Amino acid sequence: MIRIHDIATGEVIDREMTATEVKERNEEMAKSALDKKAAEQNVKDKEALLTKLGITAEEAVLLLG
Repeated sequence: MIRIHDIATGEVIDREMTATEVKERNEEMAKSALDKKAAEQNVKDKEALLTKLGITAEEAVLLLG
């Protein structure tokens, strides 16, 4: 459902999503899920690298800073 609220008039309109809107929403949700997985993998990769190097995140900041 799409809710449109005209603040000037106080009118509220509820309507079904069009096929295009449903498709776009599903694509956005899929992209969001992929972005979240990528971010989680990035954190894991950084943690693994720090462990491999035997340093803490704070020490890495000092080295790169």
